[in-house]
Amino acid sequence: MTAQIIDGKAFAATLREKIAQHISRLKQDHGVTPGLAVVLVGEDPASQVYVRSKGKQTVEVGMNSYEHKLPADTTEAGLLALIHQLNTDPAVHGILVQLPLPAHLDEALVINAIDPTKDVDGFHISNVGLLATGQKAMVPCTPLGCLMMLREYCGSLSGLNAVVIGRSNIVGKPMAQLLLRDSCTVTVVHSRTRNLPEIVSSADIVVAAVGRPLFVPGEWIKPGATVIDVGINRIEQGDGTTRLVGDVDYDTAKEVAGAITPVPGGVGPMTIACLLANTVTACCRTHSLSEPNGLTA
Repeated sequence: MTAQIIDGKAFAATLREKIAQHISRLKQDHGVTPGLAVVLVGEDPASQVYVRSKGKQTVEVGMNSYEHKLPADTTEAGLLALIHQLNTDPAVHGILVQLPLPAHLDEALVINAIDPTKDVDGFHISNVGLLATGQKAMVPCTPLGCLMMLREYCGSLSGLNAVVIGRSNIVGKPMAQLLLRDSCTVTVVHSRTRNLPEIVSSADIVVAAVGRPLFVPGEWIKPGATVIDVGINRIEQGDGTTRLVGDVDYDTAKEVAGAITPVPGGVGPMTIACLLANTVTACCRTHSLSEPNGLTA
């Protein structure tokens, strides 16, 4: 068996097309243009690249993009003042503060200063609680993208055994909540889990988000399972170069799995696409308009 490759780039492109069409209708029918504000503190190179990509894709789908680049020594009071300004700006429907922040800034304090209705990252404690209790919430982008791809490739998820490897607040925990909402039987495993290979090998769905390169070998995968690899790890080659790999050993897993995401080109492109989707959703909710089908969980 050779797995079907889940093309995240193509899936994200289709999702962005749907988003652009809905934005066009919002403009034409209601005179509303969704606006996304991204705040970057400091000069982290990876964050700068990510913010540029977000800004480019925001404009391409027809949204308004607002970028705020602050120096690394920005005070907490200064950052919170900017967030308050964005919270009260009617042109801004989504706010994202790029993480990680410089060490002197309290990430939890900053995240929870964002208006929950504009928290398109889905990290605010209110959205975390709403998701956990099955209510309408802004859903974190990466788990949302994973769920969309799982629904596309598996159809109904009801009754399937799902194993989430990793228990982070950003991916592992919200991913488990989303799978439970779709009536999966969910097991969350982590570094201290006993009999890890045995548990993973029982899963119809494996979502790997542990942050360890090539952690999951193909021999752990149940034949025909769907594997979503969230990990993005850079490892050194013998010739001194580096390459990106996931948390799953792709070469061995693809010989067993029914479907699998590659790294790169799998989950990564979906994260930004889902950020745009969340911004459209936030805009619709703000203006009491019908939410677009296929853009939310």
